Amino acid sequence: MRDLGAGFGHLLKGQRWMARHGRSYGFGLLPGLITLVLYAAALVALAVWGEDAVAWATPFADDWSSPWQGLFRGFLTAVLFALGLLLAVLTFTAVTLLVGQPFYENLSEQVDADVSPDGTAPRSELPLWRELWISARDSLRVLVRAAVWGVLLFALGFLPVVGQTAVPVIGFFVTGFFLTEELTSVALQRRGVELRARLALLRSRRTLVWGFGTPLGLAFLVPFVAVFLMPGAVAGATLLARELLGEDDEADCGEDDEEDTAAGTGPAAPTRRTD
Repeated sequence: MRDLGAGFGHLLKGQRWMARHGRSYGFGLLPGLITLVLYAAALVALAVWGEDAVAWATPFADDWSSPWQGLFRGFLTAVLFALGLLLAVLTFTAVTLLVGQPFYENLSEQVDADVSPDGTAPRSELPLWRELWISARDSLRVLVRAAVWGVLLFALGFLPVVGQTAVPVIGFFVTGFFLTEELTSVALQRRGVELRARLALLRSRRTLVWGFGTPLGLAFLVPFVAVFLMPGAVAGATLLARELLGEDDEADCGEDDEEDTAAGTGPAAPTRRTD
């Protein structure tokens, strides 16, 4: 339970950090707005032409009598739109991070430097195109994992009672986990932590991850909220990544750090990517 509160605390700290840096917050809204427009257009298209797509995909039902044909295709249309909406929620963060990669990298570095005891932040030595390729590749891998969970939970949703109670709750926790993975990837990738190691790191502190990602995932279900929370979510995920790696924050430095400084043995510099 303590980790749940700590994870939620990082989410709040990230939003507070952005509130103190208004100029960075303004620029941070742009990637989310661009992605929101793209996703809104796709969902509108799915709502308008989804029924035609279902009719095209189910020619065997053309001769069915009423009302069975309408009920069957109406159900499939609703399922298609629900899957599209779920896919939008699961991928919105990844696409927004990809669109805003240069900005979010800079934002994450600012947070690192601001809270680091020595005022430095780890930086990637890779060129931008390489960073974008790694981010897109890892996001696709995470999406495949999330899609497997989505299909499984969707199937379990047809179970009586359990499907309407436990499955939605599990779904929110699963969404929160993968959402946190995408957000922390900005700071962890900059430190050279590969996807498999990132997933293992997050699994080692699942409760902390759920405390951060689950409430954020719930908030992201509200239209437009994701756009306004995204910059602060990246900032909070950077703080979360520091805790997962055991890195000290300036607020955590007390008398021991002062003694180390006096002795000339201050905190070690953050790990830098060398590959």
